[in-house]
Amino acid sequence: MSLAIQEQVSLRAYNTLAVDVRARFFVAVDSLEQLQAALLWAQQQDIAVLLLGGGSNLVLAADLDLLVIHLQLRGIQVLDEDANFARIEVQAGENWHDFVQWSLAQGLSGLENLSLIPGHVGAAPVQNIGAYGAELQDYFESAWVYDRQTQQPQRLTKAQCQFAYRDSLFKRESGRRVILSVIFKLPKQADLRLDYGDLRGYLAQQQISAPTPQDVSRAVCAIRAEKLPDPQQLANTGSFFKNPVVSAEHAEQLKQRYPKLVCFAQADGQSKLAAGWLIDQAGWKGHRQGDAGVHAKQALVLVNYGTASGQDILQLAAQIQADIRERYGVELEIEPNVLG
Repeated sequence: MSLAIQEQVSLRAYNTLAVDVRARFFVAVDSLEQLQAALLWAQQQDIAVLLLGGGSNLVLAADLDLLVIHLQLRGIQVLDEDANFARIEVQAGENWHDFVQWSLAQGLSGLENLSLIPGHVGAAPVQNIGAYGAELQDYFESAWVYDRQTQQPQRLTKAQCQFAYRDSLFKRESGRRVILSVIFKLPKQADLRLDYGDLRGYLAQQQISAPTPQDVSRAVCAIRAEKLPDPQQLANTGSFFKNPVVSAEHAEQLKQRYPKLVCFAQADGQSKLAAGWLIDQAGWKGHRQGDAGVHAKQALVLVNYGTASGQDILQLAAQIQADIRERYGVELEIEPNVLG
C-alpha cells in the first residue's frame, strides 16, 4: 500500500492553539489498512508516532522527531433502533459538533449539552469530554479501537474504557490504542439536563419554558460563543485547567475566606471548585505576556494572539498554577496533553 509520507511539515494548521512546530514526518490516513501501514512504516524506521485528530486538546512545546499520523476516518451509520433508542456508529475523523447537530436533526437527544466542543469524535472519549452537567460517557456504548500492542482491532465497552472526570483508559495508557469509531446509544425521548445556572438563565431570558434538545443546543452554543473564543478567530485549546477537586473541609475553609466561592459537592463527599473562578479572582483574566494570554472573557482559557510558542503558553500556565497554589492551597492540573 502506497503512503504519501511528507517530511518537515508544519503543524500550525493541525492544532487549535496554532503553535508552529514541525513534524519530521507526516501522513494522513482514512482507513484501518492505511493506519496499519503507517504504523508498520514507523516501526521499520524505528521512529515514534503521534496520532492526531482535530488537535483541539494539545499543547506542542517543541518540534517533533516522529511520524504524525493524521486520522481522517469519516462516516456516520445507524446500526439499529427501536421506539426508544438508536445506536449510532461514528468514525473517529468526524467533527464532534457536526455529529451533535446531525444527531439532533435525526430527533435524537443526549448530546445537546456538548454542542460546540471543538475536535473530532475519536478524541472525545480520551478526555471523556463534558460540559453543562453532561459527559460523553452518559451515552457512550462502546468503541472500536486498534490495539498497537496486539496489532488487532478490538471493541471496548463503556466499563472497559474506565471513564472518570476528564479521564479514561485511553488517557492513562496513552498511545496504545487508536480509536477508530465510537458507538453511541441515544434516546429518542428528550432527557434534558438543565442544572447549570447559565443554561437556565439563558432559556429564561429567551422565554423558553419547555425547551427541546435543539433549544438547549442553541443555548449552549450561544453561551459558549459569548465566553469562549472560536479557535478559528483566536487560537486556543478551550479549558486549559481542570476544575480541581478538594476535600469538603478545604472547600469550607475557602468559603469562610471567599463567601462567593464557586463550589460543587461531589458524590464521594469531596468538593469540585471552579478553576475559572479562582483564576479570575486572582486577577489573571485578560493578562497577556507577549502573544500568550488569558482570555478577556473566560479566565479558564489560555490563548495565542499570534506567534506564541508552546513554551510561552506553558510558562504562563506555570505562573498561574504557582499563584493559585499560594493563594488558595489548590493545585491546578493542565487539561490538554503536552507534547515536546
